Amino acid sequence: MTNQTDIRFLLNGEEKTASEVNATLTLLDYLRIEERLTGTKEGCAEGDCGACTVLVGRLQNGVLKYETVNACIRFLASLNGCHIVTIEHLSGPKGRLHPVQQAMVDFHGSQCGFCTPGFVMSLYALWMENPQPTTHEVETAVQGNLCRCTGYEPIVKAALAVNQYGTPANDHLTQIRKEVTSRLQALQPTTRIETGPEDDRAILPLDVADLAQVLAEHPKATIVAGSTDVGLWVTKFMRPISPVVFISHLEELKSITLTDDALTIGAGVTYSESQAAMRESFPHLGEYWDRIAGWQVRNMGTIGGNIANGSPIGDTPPVLISLGAEVTLQSASGTRTLSLEDFFIDYGKQDREAGDFVASIRIPRAKSGQIDAAYKISKRRDEDISSVAAGISVTVDNDIITSARLAFGGMAATPKRASNAEAALVGQSWGSAAFDAAAKALAQDFSPLTDWRASADYRQLVASNLLRRFHLEHDTANDAPVRLAIA
Repeated sequence: MTNQTDIRFLLNGEEKTASEVNATLTLLDYLRIEERLTGTKEGCAEGDCGACTVLVGRLQNGVLKYETVNACIRFLASLNGCHIVTIEHLSGPKGRLHPVQQAMVDFHGSQCGFCTPGFVMSLYALWMENPQPTTHEVETAVQGNLCRCTGYEPIVKAALAVNQYGTPANDHLTQIRKEVTSRLQALQPTTRIETGPEDDRAILPLDVADLAQVLAEHPKATIVAGSTDVGLWVTKFMRPISPVVFISHLEELKSITLTDDALTIGAGVTYSESQAAMRESFPHLGEYWDRIAGWQVRNMGTIGGNIANGSPIGDTPPVLISLGAEVTLQSASGTRTLSLEDFFIDYGKQDREAGDFVASIRIPRAKSGQIDAAYKISKRRDEDISSVAAGISVTVDNDIITSARLAFGGMAATPKRASNAEAALVGQSWGSAAFDAAAKALAQDFSPLTDWRASADYRQLVASNLLRRFHLEHDTANDAPVRLAIA
């Protein structure tokens, strides 16, 4: 069967067919340069400022769902069979402003205006999903949007008032949802897609079996799910990455399975898609999940990608290692499963053979007496890279610590367990003495580096203090354990 050689999608209200699409062509460049839709802005070109925010509608198990994404790091080739919605599509009859736009005007939420289209798109997505949000929900929705002029107060006030100007039920996207669903169903591929020149080739496998075959044919290919990391390889470092194998469309990698003993998440599940299951199974990760990047990045980035890229400062590996997670790798020759901590060998090196890809992550659920916590220390409260990330899991039986798993990111060349600190805890009575000893033992586990995020001394001190914080927050001998509020 002949492979499809073009990318087909809906752009606002029009069906588009793009032939010979370069793998590294960003959605932002396509919109601004080829379609002249210049309402979508380029600011940082790395997914931080939100000026490039658009909506992407995708069929998930036959249901149409819209999410905000950063067009500056999202590649056009990954959007086959999707509905792309830009700020230009929000205008009403005779150019009337959309309710979100009118609220921004009336509450003085725009000054220079450069960031405004991105804010409007983020608030539009929130309004369609939750027309009466709380202030916290608004603030979470615009984590990935940077305002340098007006400040967030009038923008938040505008977001809280949008429902006074209209309801999602009367919104254009709501009214055409059935039509768009039908049109997108007709655009779904029936074969593998290969497009673009040989030196910038994009490949979209038909399914997971085809993915394994593609990687057997191209073992050095770059696998791209959400492009929240690889996007910067292109926009910031101009790095050649061809051929690129896009996998965000593969439903088989988006399964979430909850059993009595474990939560298993497909490698293609995004942070946003996993959030509800994570909160249910591991309540201590609720606040932590909200601090992973901004809303747009959480809608794009995947847990599997965060693991597969092997970054020593990735947000998810430390907390998943502390919970005893396992990773399943798949290739054309079969599957194999190993503990997540063993997957990371050295800086930039993982236990992954040619043709392997991360298929799923299995996270055991807490057992009786298990106390878990996750911490992220960064320069900014929201949307920032970790200076130190920590996952702590301690099991206590009759006031004796029977097991401990302490994993840290930002402290070594890979996400790593603190074996000496763990040994200082196991067998000891729960109390400050045990955690002080463990905090001191961290000096035997890590020799962190100094970089622009933090000094070595700072990292060592922070990691030690996080163990003390864990004890204070979960002190079973205290009727009112200390709880550090996150504001």
